[in-house]
Formats: sequence, structure tokens, C-alpha cells
Amino acid sequence: MTSAEEDELTGIHCRLDELLAERNMTLTRLSEIVGVSVVNLSILKNDRARAIRYSTLSAICRALDCEVGELLVRAD
Repeated sequence: MTSAEEDELTGIHCRLDELLAERNMTLTRLSEIVGVSVVNLSILKNDRARAIRYSTLSAICRALDCEVGELLVRAD
């Protein structure tokens, strides 16, 4: 594993894909509801995000009717 790959590992897994599937919602639709670009949501969905604003996290959880702990889980 390269140091760049190690830097990307946060020990946090985003369950956005699973939650979207459970709710029959697309990333595009979530983007429209939340006001965050599809690209940025995709980065989050693919566990490549290094940070997330509380306001964004709150908006995603509101749109998906879930708790933060359902969206973000430990992966270590």
C-alpha cells in the first residue's frame, strides 16, 4: 500500500449506496434534494471524502430519514 493510499484510509465507511438502494433513490435525486453536487456525493459514497460539513451531513440524513450512525460506520 502506498502512502497516498494510507492517507485516504479514515476507518470510516459511508453506507450511502445501501441507504439509497433501500429508499429507491438515485444519487442524482439526493443531489437535487440536498443541494450537493453528484461529484461530491460520489466522493463520499466511495469512501474517498476526507471531511464532511455538519450541515451537509445533516441534510443528507434528513433527506434519507436516517441517523448519522446509519450513514457513517466504523470500518476498522
